[in-house]
Amino acid sequence: MKAPRLNRKLVLEAPVRTADGAGGYIETWASLGTVWAEVTARSGSERQVAGVPVSRVGYRIVVRGTPEGSLMRPSPDQRFAEGIRRFVIRAVAERDPRGQYLTCFADEEVAA
Repeated sequence: MKAPRLNRKLVLEAPVRTADGAGGYIETWASLGTVWAEVTARSGSERQVAGVPVSRVGYRIVVRGTPEGSLMRPSPDQRFAEGIRRFVIRAVAERDPRGQYLTCFADEEVAA
C-alpha cells in the first residue's frame, strides 16, 4: 500500500450545542485544528428535499492517524471544512494495521 498524498488542508470541526432559552438548542461548529488530507471523490447522487434538488457526493478522506481519545481524531459526529465546503464524516477506520493513517468516509451535500 503506497503512502497517501496529504495535499489538502482541512479544518476539523465539532458541533457545539448552546441552550436557546426556549427549551431547545442552537448548534454551531467549533474548530478543533487543521489536518492535511488526501481527498478522493467516490460516488454521487441527487435527491429532492422539501422540493429542492440536493446533490450528495461521497468522499474518501485520508488523514494521519491519531490515538483513540485524542481531540484531533476524527469521529462520525464531526465534519471537515475547506473554505465554504463542508464534508460530514459518516465513518472512520484505520487505513493500515499500524494505524499510521485513518480513512474517513464523508458526504458533501450541496443545495442546487
